Amino acid sequence: MATTQKLPSRLHHTAYVVTDLERTRKFYEDIIGLPLLATWCESDMLFGAERTYCHVFFGLADGGALAFFQFARAQDQELFGPKMPHTPFHHIALKVEQDVQAGIEQRLRAAGYAEPDMYVLEHGYCRSLYVVDPDGMIVEFTLDHPEVEKINAARRADAHAELARWLAGDHSSNNLFR
Repeated sequence: MATTQKLPSRLHHTAYVVTDLERTRKFYEDIIGLPLLATWCESDMLFGAERTYCHVFFGLADGGALAFFQFARAQDQELFGPKMPHTPFHHIALKVEQDVQAGIEQRLRAAGYAEPDMYVLEHGYCRSLYVVDPDGMIVEFTLDHPEVEKINAARRADAHAELARWLAGDHSSNNLFR
């Protein structure tokens, strides 16, 4: 099923609640290397109460951002998070080039990160560096396979058929790149 409607142009930002914005800043800016672009300190009437919070944005090369909130009141902080599930299947993935991934991995190791808080998976179609941030969110830095366009075209061509096959009970792997 091909779509002709216009798609969103890029990710604007993701947003998460954290417990300590300075600790978050040190991780994302000083270790990972994402620049702090904006800090918004606000109070709004939200969900039946006045909520006071700080909202920070760390920049990505395409103009998107990772954003984080911290609330002034302990009650709001408890109500809204962070509540990161303990699973690697809830994470954010950022596309990187090889030198960027190597630099992030080097800085993480220098900062004392090791398994299980940092690990690499060779997926075949990409190489992924995973790290757990200070509030338990997993961030993936993904380096695409050199033949990513060819791989993506193949997966796009059979995406519906492969989903139908899997849903029908055939759970065999279609990853020929591992």
